[in-house]
Amino acid sequence: MPAPFPIPQNPPKHTLFEDVQGFAIGLITTAIGLSFITQLGFITGQTAGLALVISYLSGLSFSWVFWLINVPFYILAWFRMGPEFTIKSALCVTALSLLMAYIPDWMRFETLNPLFGIVAFGILTGFGLLGVFRHKGSLGGLGVIALYAQANFGIRAGYVQIAFDAALFAVAFFLFPLDRVLYSLLGALILNAVIAFNHRQDHYIAG
Repeated sequence: MPAPFPIPQNPPKHTLFEDVQGFAIGLITTAIGLSFITQLGFITGQTAGLALVISYLSGLSFSWVFWLINVPFYILAWFRMGPEFTIKSALCVTALSLLMAYIPDWMRFETLNPLFGIVAFGILTGFGLLGVFRHKGSLGGLGVIALYAQANFGIRAGYVQIAFDAALFAVAFFLFPLDRVLYSLLGALILNAVIAFNHRQDHYIAG
């Protein structure tokens, strides 16, 4: 059965303004979502989750840890995803690191229900990542590998992230209290579900 709307062979490209506003909305939304779990002391998956684990165990700033562990992935991104993607990803990682240095202090909760906080995190961060992906950027790290796998092997980015998250949370069970890990796992599943169900190249045609 033919598609109800034909997919253009040469989809339109995003303008610079469209990229800037798309990244701004996506990154601010992502930072707000991350602020929910950092105030609850929870973790997440992907590169941000690894940075949170290191931050909690070492006492170092999440912003600095997240920025530093992404540096090696830029080499893969440059050769496999191209200069445009790499530059956009490096700028996104830097911007998110700066946002996470301030937003958690700007937005504090007297009361934050753990279940609500983790659901809000999953939805907000998943939505924010979609915006970043759709403007040909990423938050580095695992996002580079996930998007490369989707573009070259047809494996959805969300599924790649789920596999990495499974390994990360297996380790987390030995490092943190059980309730913190279970809440965190729920948030990671919600986030990855948002990406897996919505990040499809055949559903979004702009370049």
